[in-house]
Amino acid sequence: MSKELIAFYSRADENYVSGEIKQLTVGNTQKAADIIQKLTGADSFKIEQIKPYNKNYNKCITEAQEDQRRNARPKLKAYPESLDEYNIIYLGFPNYWSTMPMAVFTFLEYFDFNGKEIRPFCTHEGSGLGKSLSDIKNLCPAADVAQGIAIQGGRVESSEKEIEKWIRKLG
Repeated sequence: MSKELIAFYSRADENYVSGEIKQLTVGNTQKAADIIQKLTGADSFKIEQIKPYNKNYNKCITEAQEDQRRNARPKLKAYPESLDEYNIIYLGFPNYWSTMPMAVFTFLEYFDFNGKEIRPFCTHEGSGLGKSLSDIKNLCPAADVAQGIAIQGGRVESSEKEIEKWIRKLG
C-alpha cells in the first residue's frame, strides 16, 4: 500500500474570491487540502515562507509578482524530514499569474521526486491550472505528474464530490 502526502501552499487573510476582496481565516487551498485529507487519510504538510506575504491583498500581489519576476526562491519555515516513505504527493497551491507561488518552486527543488507521483491541485478565480503542470514537470522530470484539478476558490467548500471524482479517476 502506498503512503500519501498532501503538501500545499495556502494563504488566508485578504483574498480575491468570486469577484471581491474577502477576509479568510483559512485559505481556499487549505480548504481543498482538508477535503483531500478527509477523503484519503493522507499526511499533510503546509508549505510556508519564513517571510509571509502581506496580509493586505493588494500588497500581497505586489510582493508575489515581484518574486515571480525575479524568479525568487523564498526560504521556507520547514520541510518534511523526508519524502522517502511517500509514493503519492498531492501538491496544492493557488494559481498566481498562471503558475504556482514561488515558495512551491522552493519546495519542489528541495526534494528528489524520482519515482513519485505528483497529483497537482490548485485553487483559482478563473485561470485554472495555467502553466503549472509544465512547470512541475520541468522541476521534477523524474516524477510522474498526474492530471491536475483546478477548483474555483469561491466554491471550494462545495467541491468535495468533484475532488472525490478526481481522486477516484487517478486510482
